[in-house]
Formats: sequence, structure tokens, C-alpha cells
Amino acid sequence: MQNILIKNIKGLAGILENNQAALRGANLNELQQIENAFLAIENGKIAYYGKMEEMAGINDWRNLEIIDAEGKFVIPAYCDSHSHIVFAKYRETEFVDRINGLTYEEIGEKGGGILNSANNLANLSEDELFESAMERLELVKSFGTGAIEIKSGYGLTVTSELKILRVIKRLKEASDLTIKATFLGAHAFPAEFKENNAGYIRQIIDEMLPVIEAENLADYIDVFCERNYFSPEQLDEILAAGVKHGLKPKIHVNQFSILGGVEIGVKHGAVSVDHLEEFDENDTVTMSKANTIATALPSCSFFLGIPYSPVKKMLKNNIAVALASDYNPGSTPSGNMQFVNSLACIQMKLTPEEALNSTTINGAYAMELGDEMGSITIGKKANLIITKKISSLAYIPYSFGENCVERIILSK
Repeated sequence: MQNILIKNIKGLAGILENNQAALRGANLNELQQIENAFLAIENGKIAYYGKMEEMAGINDWRNLEIIDAEGKFVIPAYCDSHSHIVFAKYRETEFVDRINGLTYEEIGEKGGGILNSANNLANLSEDELFESAMERLELVKSFGTGAIEIKSGYGLTVTSELKILRVIKRLKEASDLTIKATFLGAHAFPAEFKENNAGYIRQIIDEMLPVIEAENLADYIDVFCERNYFSPEQLDEILAAGVKHGLKPKIHVNQFSILGGVEIGVKHGAVSVDHLEEFDENDTVTMSKANTIATALPSCSFFLGIPYSPVKKMLKNNIAVALASDYNPGSTPSGNMQFVNSLACIQMKLTPEEALNSTTINGAYAMELGDEMGSITIGKKANLIITKKISSLAYIPYSFGENCVERIILSK
């Protein structure tokens, strides 16, 4: 990779040295910055940074690109730790159904939702899925995303679930984004298993998981634990099987109801528990004692008109919070992490500093990438955003709908 020197940076923000874990409590509101700064990149890594009058750190000035960032900020690229970016078609007809009064659950009960996406996906080839997903990855990159987790879950058959995971593996190799893969075969019960839930779970455990392990197709396992989907007992069984096959849990819980999924996820060592639009005192106690990260998805709440995760309460109880996009065709047809920051500030009442840390360093830890990216740290990958000329970092969430990214620099 070409060496890069960024000079005259109005504000270099997100500096974090000697950090070992996701930020919690008041620490999430701390955002170290240097005004009138420079940053040096060598071999794809952050080599040095500081004030302009102290500029140093470049050992080899050959093949050096110099970027003048006068009036611009440099921040870590966003780390989007929850997405479903491999899918067949958007579902705008269901969007109209919701406008006309149907709920997300009612749409699912009449054959829409996840089952609709699974039917569409079954007819597409790996190449077609790969090409459409690459286009979406380029789109989210243009808004500042440098790392992303991608789930399966729109297959719901052995063949289609493995097809999605093989596409994600190809995306890992082809894209300059850092990608983590999650197996979400337990997203919904296929229509043919509506009266035989145990039969589908046996397919997941006996037919899908062994191939996923053999081909190294996933990093994590996920289950949608929710009424009308997978019960806490089924969640427990599937997570236990996934762990035996080398997959760590990252799970969907508490989107519409509280069933005890948070406690089960923590019991199995979940890296994160995601959604949490509903969150009670038992969940608070469980999460405050755990290393598990609470990942909130404000764009989903915005799109479906459901409650926002109570992240301010989580912070007061020393729970590690990340924010992600939930990019998917049914409940969040957007992967714009700048808009996630806007919603976090406007609807969840996070400060711009808390929102940025939740979408960068804490998002990185929610994908076990905190040692590699998510902050301005010497030795980490140079995954960086150079903003357009803006007055302050608060302008990014303030100016919702505007793309404040001028350039993104990514290192594989």
C-alpha cells in the first residue's frame, strides 16, 4: 500500500492508546482530539500522529501521497457490527403494507418478511448475490464504513444458507472492507417446518453446522429469539451446538418482547446481544456484570416505528454499548452509519462523542476487531475517514441526510 501523509488536519479525533476493551459509562463520552494535526500511514498502518509543528514519522518518503486536510476532520472509519447485506431483493411493497396499518409481525404471518426474502434468494446464483452485495458494500463504504459484519439468514434451507455464507467468504476476499461472517440459519422457521420446528433445528445442527465448520464459512452464530420465531429453549440448544463447532454467539434478542434471551446469550459467552428495544431490570443486572456488548440498532426503530433501545440507561449501569446499521431489506434498508449517529443523538439522546465511539471503537469490539481498528492508535490499520470541510464533529449527526465523507482510506 502507498504510504500517506495527511497534514493540516483541522481535528484528528478518536485517539485511543493503551485501550483493551469496549468503552463503558462516562468513558464513552471521552473523545481525545488534536487540532491542527498530521497523521502518517506506512504499510497500511498508523505510524505516527501529532501536532503539525511536531510532524514526523515517515521513514520512506518515496511513493508518498500527501493529503492536505485543511478545514477537515480525520476520524476512524465506522465499524458496523450488525448487517444482513447479502439478500435478493428489497421489500418496498411491505413498506406500503406498514403504511396501510400492518405490523412487522403481521406481514411475517402472511408470508412476507424473512420468508419472502428466503423465497427470492433461492432463485439467485452465488454470482448474482455476490455482485449485488458488492454494490451495497461500495455504497456503505461511501458513507464511511470500513468494517462490517454480515449475516446469513435469508436462505432457511441447507443449500441456500451455505450459498449465502460462501458469498460472504468471497466478499471477504474481494472487498477492501474488513468483514466478519455470522451464521443466522435460525432467523425464522421455513413454511414446511411450521409444524415441525424440531426438524428444522436438526437441519441447522446436523447438516449446516458441520459444513460451516469444515469450510470455515462463519465467525459467529446468531438466533432470532422472539415470539413467533425461536424460543429461549431453542436459542439455548442452537447456541450450544454452534459453540461446539467453533462459533461464538452474536444474537438477536428483545426486539419486540423479553423472553430471557439476554441471560442465555451471556451464559454462552456472546460477543454481543443485539436489538434490545425492550430491556428490563433483569437484563440490566445481567449485562452490567458481563463482557457482552449491547448493540443497538436505531435505524430499525426509526423504520418500524418501535421503541429505541434505552442506551442512556445502559450507560448509567456501566454496560458497553455499540451502534450498528442492521442493513436489511425488511426493517432497515439503509447502511448509512452517519444516519445511525444522527438517530443516536436525536432520538436516543447520546452526545456526538458517545455516538461516534459507539460506531467506531465499540463497534470494532463487537466484532472482536478492537485491537486492529476503531480508533486512532499507532500500529492499528489505517481505516480512516477524511471529512469534507465541516465546522465541528457535531455537524455530522446534526446534518442528517448529508454525506460528510470526502474520502475513506482502508487497509486490508
